Amino acid sequence: MECLSATKMFSQSYLQRISFHGFIFIPTRKISCSSITPKPSSQLQRNSPISQPDHKLTALRQLFSTPNFNIDAYIIPSQDAHQSEFIADCYARRSYISGFTGSAGTAVVTKDKAALWTDGRYFLQAEQQLTSGWILMRAGNLGVPTTSEWLNNVMAPGSRIGIDPFLFSSNAADELKEALSEKNHKLVFLYDNNLVDEIWKLSRPKPPKKHIRVHDLKYAGLDVPSKLSFLRAELNDAGSSAIVVSMLDEIAWLLNLRGSDVPHSPVMYAYLVVEIDEAKLFIDDAKITPEVMRYLKNSGIDLRPYESILPEVESLAAKGACLWLDSSSVSAAITDTYKGACNKYMGTAGVASKNKRVLPNGIEDQSCGSTAVYKSSPISLAKAVKNEAELQGMCGSHLRDAAALAQFWTWLENKISNGAILTEVDAVDKLLEFRSRQDGFVDTSFDTISASGANGAIIHYKPEPNSCSTIDPEKLFLLDSGAQYIDGTTDVTRTVHFGEPSSWQKECFTRVLQGHIALDQAIFPENYPGFVLDAFARSSLWKIGLDYRHGTGHGVGAALNVHEGPQSISFRFGNMTPLLKGMVVSNEPGYYEDHAFGIRIENLLYVKEADTPNRFGGIGYFGFEKLTFVPIQIKLVDFSLLSAAEIDWLNGYHKQVWEKVSPLLDGAARQWLWDNTRPSR
Repeated sequence: MECLSATKMFSQSYLQRISFHGFIFIPTRKISCSSITPKPSSQLQRNSPISQPDHKLTALRQLFSTPNFNIDAYIIPSQDAHQSEFIADCYARRSYISGFTGSAGTAVVTKDKAALWTDGRYFLQAEQQLTSGWILMRAGNLGVPTTSEWLNNVMAPGSRIGIDPFLFSSNAADELKEALSEKNHKLVFLYDNNLVDEIWKLSRPKPPKKHIRVHDLKYAGLDVPSKLSFLRAELNDAGSSAIVVSMLDEIAWLLNLRGSDVPHSPVMYAYLVVEIDEAKLFIDDAKITPEVMRYLKNSGIDLRPYESILPEVESLAAKGACLWLDSSSVSAAITDTYKGACNKYMGTAGVASKNKRVLPNGIEDQSCGSTAVYKSSPISLAKAVKNEAELQGMCGSHLRDAAALAQFWTWLENKISNGAILTEVDAVDKLLEFRSRQDGFVDTSFDTISASGANGAIIHYKPEPNSCSTIDPEKLFLLDSGAQYIDGTTDVTRTVHFGEPSSWQKECFTRVLQGHIALDQAIFPENYPGFVLDAFARSSLWKIGLDYRHGTGHGVGAALNVHEGPQSISFRFGNMTPLLKGMVVSNEPGYYEDHAFGIRIENLLYVKEADTPNRFGGIGYFGFEKLTFVPIQIKLVDFSLLSAAEIDWLNGYHKQVWEKVSPLLDGAARQWLWDNTRPSR
């Protein structure tokens, strides 16, 4: 799955620091909004519908003037209270209000305007889904203002801009507040009511309540007491006595738990507070089975209601806790509550008492008078560096996944060659059927992108049963898919042609392949961030003036989120996280021609030590090991563009695919694998 762009589109400076969510170009000069004349989406869509009153917008605007709110505009981001990329249906507020279903975007509604910001992966999709009442803002394009710039331009000075503080990280809210202050606007935190929920009412889906499960130690590789010990040591070193963890995958990893609250991501809605001598999980207890209850008790974890996180934060401030807050992920609601409680109980936030006491476990208590420690969560990096058990699980799950894909491609090619009429959704359903037969299958890891012809140019295309295309044998077909297994997470993209590709399509495909090979073979010094490798994947395309609008690589969790940070491989140089041994990243260059076709080739890799003849500066060097073993269609390769070394790579890769995957197959699928992995040239 191609690297995601910003899930919070309201601040340029915020986007520039996103560690793994954003891969869109941001101009370095400030844009003057007075020169901007964005066109409404109705002028950009073909066959756009006749303008109709938007009853949702009307209902939302009617709330602005009520005494409880008294605002002039409202900002609706994509994420939930945990800054998640994938969210439960009940939190899809931006999709509900705008009709745009892409995973990244921000809606802004004023008393007379409605605008939506999204990135290059979703431009075509947004054009199709937004009604005439919305203005589409193509974030990252030259001349397109940020949300705050736009609000400063269209709103009268001194306006009140409302947000739900649970849906904005502390950093994002602070930056938005500062940007809006240029025109004396006030950012208003609406704690008690989300305005979209107010109009959604009874039709809003219910919050998920499915049971959670224990993630077996043989897959996790490290038990909970060991992970908590590591975290408490980090707290002690930072001079902190407690941490609030709100990222769902961090909680799942730390406690070796898995859930199903969020589509495609095996996580559960919860908060976690870890202190030096205790830990509390804030979760709906309906999700806790007796088995999980015993497990948590044995691990030293107490349960609290999900909704009681803010009272707990107040309580921590009252007793003088030095709270570790990752302001890039913890919500503005939590940090604002903590600061307010500090002022209430201590007179002023930041007054520190350095008195310490030694707890029974030998660790010094860091109670220090309600002083916050604002640092990146130590769990994020620890989770990203996979241990041996996690890597073994990733390797095993990828081989089973490759077997399912071989069975799928065998079926699809046979159907197409026999003249069957299949839709893109038919392909999605059949692939799910093959995957579900594999041991340990849990779910897909994202909505499968099954895209024929021009739909492949919609980078995050999702086929729908009533509107999708049939698979055209004479056009390119792009399939980006992945799965959650009990022991690992997969993500793989292949582009194929069932007929005869044009010479231009072959050249584009081959240049994407060259970029894929270049990154796969990259050797780099330790402690280097991923952005230094991004040009490897683009160089062949750049030579003929082509490029793509998404990042080249994202982190991947081990039986967790298919997109995880903090590492990435992107042309955006703000992410300085080094690529460390054991990290998993995707390798997915692509090329897309609007209204024509899309090409992407994606494997997952993990970082390993490289055996170099020299060690300049006394440091080590790293490279990559492949996790994905699925054939690359030879028909689409223009061998005249490839070097001898690149041909050797392709043959060597296919040799590995055959050796690793063929023992898992028989019959027609095994023959298909052989036919598609035989040496070329």
